[in-house]
Amino acid sequence: MTLAAPAISRFERYLSVWVAACILVGIGLGYLMPPLFAAIAATEVARVNLVVAALIWLMIIPMLLKIDLGALGSVRQHWKGVGITLFINWAVKPFSMALLGTVFLGWLFRPLLPPADVSAYIAGLILLAAAPCTAMVFVWSNLCEGDPTYTLSQVALNDVIMVFAFAPLVALLLGVASITVPWDTLLISVALYIVMPVILAQLIRRAMTRSGGQPAVDRLLSRLGPISLMALLTTLVLLFGFQGEAIIAHPVVIALIAVPILIQVYFNAGLAYWLSRHFGVAWCVAAPAALIGASNFFELAVAAAISLFGLNSGAALATVVGVLVEVPVMLSIVAIVKRTRHWYEAGGRA
Repeated sequence: MTLAAPAISRFERYLSVWVAACILVGIGLGYLMPPLFAAIAATEVARVNLVVAALIWLMIIPMLLKIDLGALGSVRQHWKGVGITLFINWAVKPFSMALLGTVFLGWLFRPLLPPADVSAYIAGLILLAAAPCTAMVFVWSNLCEGDPTYTLSQVALNDVIMVFAFAPLVALLLGVASITVPWDTLLISVALYIVMPVILAQLIRRAMTRSGGQPAVDRLLSRLGPISLMALLTTLVLLFGFQGEAIIAHPVVIALIAVPILIQVYFNAGLAYWLSRHFGVAWCVAAPAALIGASNFFELAVAAAISLFGLNSGAALATVVGVLVEVPVMLSIVAIVKRTRHWYEAGGRA
């Protein structure tokens, strides 16, 4: 069984550049054409913005098409690696992010941030950490020569767990952070951005597999891939268009929000890598385990932040910062695990 994307494309490699460009374009358009963005913001039903929801689906569906839930049967082959990644994804990462967000944004950086938005920024970080990455993990795993069966089975298992655990985990952590949880909106977000896309993606994948096998799925993904990335960039233009005035007024906010994200990513990647070595997990599993443990499903986080707190919220802005730092940080982790392979295998038990 092979992964869908053999390597990262030139466009994906410079995704952070395009994200930065979208930030500038969004801020500029928001400043020059506020009536347009006000009209887009008004297209809401039950606090769900229809324009952004459509763009989020265009982002998520192609990524979920890469996931074969049938791969869950192979989880037993790499039970140690799977167990370590599940521990990092669900027992460490969300809680460490809540702690780091509270320490840095709620305490150390608080005097430098807009007082009314501090809680929203922390909420955005919690949403970012509560959703393990899905699609981009395939790219990172391929770049570090990770075991494809492990990667596929781990991502499929994470998706199944996310359907049931995302809402309770977010509600718990937002409650700990003293943020009111609108349960109805949260459950709508889970249904709209997790349950329905997973079901639809699996139905499409099954239909394509029956008609033309894996090559048919790959052809569809090659067509949808650019659409998914353009939807992501368009969403960022909208988000920063809505946030433009606040960003211009507080230019250091982006950098300050990025600090706990960066610390959290490297901490969780390092912990997953060290645990894998300690328990004798093969390097070809440990490398993608570190990447899966560290990365985030930022598309879902953005969608949930918009639904829960609104397009103009600090929570939405915080999740977008996650997009900005994701690619360069994950590429650096790929380089680290590849350069330390000899060290890892010299001390491992397997």
